[in-house]
Amino acid sequence: MIDPSRRSVLAGLLAAGTIAGARADARAAGWPERTVSLVVPFPAGGGSDVFARPIAARAASRLGQSMVIDNRSGAGGTVGTAVAARAPADGYTLLLGDTGLTYAPVIYAKAGFDFGRDFAAVSALARVPYVLVVNPAKLDVTTLAGFIAAAKARPGAIDIGSAGLGTVTHLAIGLFEARAGVALNHVPYRGGAPMLQDLLAGQVAAAFVLVGPIAELVRSGKLRALAIANRRREAVLADLPTMQEAGLADFRVTTWFGLFAPRATPAAILDRLHGAVQGALGEEAIKRIWVEQGARVELESRADFARFVAREIEHWSRIARAANVRME
Repeated sequence: MIDPSRRSVLAGLLAAGTIAGARADARAAGWPERTVSLVVPFPAGGGSDVFARPIAARAASRLGQSMVIDNRSGAGGTVGTAVAARAPADGYTLLLGDTGLTYAPVIYAKAGFDFGRDFAAVSALARVPYVLVVNPAKLDVTTLAGFIAAAKARPGAIDIGSAGLGTVTHLAIGLFEARAGVALNHVPYRGGAPMLQDLLAGQVAAAFVLVGPIAELVRSGKLRALAIANRRREAVLADLPTMQEAGLADFRVTTWFGLFAPRATPAAILDRLHGAVQGALGEEAIKRIWVEQGARVELESRADFARFVAREIEHWSRIARAANVRME
């Protein structure tokens, strides 16, 4: 039998929980009543903005409130992500997350967040595969098999650029070396733009790059694409084989973008956001932008996206630990 004092405590806890739940429901019912901030933890004008800005505009029109982009770059996206993680869980601060943030706590000693613990998944936005490309004037190979043969013939001699230490492109290089049984010379840059500039200039011979931004460079002959690190071909470079088709099994590398909110955000708000974003993704104007970028439009439930993110955290954290990369 519960003594009166314990019964009183339990009753108080239940009442407090009921009141807190009622307050959360009330907040959700009126949301959004003011501008929503979408934190993009990367510089303005970068690849993430290509997806963030059109989605913010279209989702906002469906919600009846404006949504502003807040670019908070620094330390591989960890600065802005930590800001979003500490924000009130009221639906007025959201985060544009990507693949690299899932393993950031593994490589950054002071990331300031744990992606799986601190955020609730709202909606997938896009998944964009990487392509292995070479500068044909620097490295005269025409197929993935030819690239692997050249790398095996000269271990460590082929310069391959990345967007920086600890980036997805850096981890992709290590994963490729392991899968293909080759050794390459990794040359890290401070971002994808300077890396691409040096690739075009012949300072490095190869790189993994997102399919959309380099499609025209491939069509013009300035770069040669060898294979796409995806399960399927993409319309933007329809003749380009997948890694599997080109002879390298079990090698897939994509950057995905998704919308997140602080973990304790009421479910009713998360559901409204999910509906607004999914509706926007179904619009023809958004579909056209995504196709131009070589991106897939993702229409799935919140639960499905949350499960996908959990798998990605496990997958990329394991690869990051194997690469033994540590950043300050």
